[in-house]
Amino acid sequence: MFLVDSALATADWEGTLASVENILKRADAEVVSLRKWDERKLAYDIEHKSRGTYILSYFKADTQRIGGIEKDVQLSEKIMRVLILTTEGRPQDMIDRDIAGLPRQAVPEPQAEGEGPRRPEPAIGGPVGVADMGEPEPEPVSEGDSQEA
Repeated sequence: MFLVDSALATADWEGTLASVENILKRADAEVVSLRKWDERKLAYDIEHKSRGTYILSYFKADTQRIGGIEKDVQLSEKIMRVLILTTEGRPQDMIDRDIAGLPRQAVPEPQAEGEGPRRPEPAIGGPVGVADMGEPEPEPVSEGDSQEA
């Protein structure tokens, strides 16, 4: 994921994409997909910019070349930030949806009437165990109960 200044991206979209492609070519990366993901207001200013355009890219590269990509981004005047993650362990259908630019499908779980929200099960493995449940919720305190020791 590359973050670029929205004003520069709007003024010269082809030049912005060319900058990203050149950085990936310098690392001998094979570009699988390169597309505009979204334009958003940033949580905080980066280089005095309050808006950014995200470019989602899938590419294949030698892991030893990733540091070179990050260094080239730091030297680039068009690219403000980069986040590089591996797709290892990511389901292929999710990757295909990202490449095609399709939205994720949110499928709510059916619940029985009167039943509260369900705890999510871990992505890998069996049902949630006691160690996965987190901290227990505190007991409700009524007005008559004393909490002093």
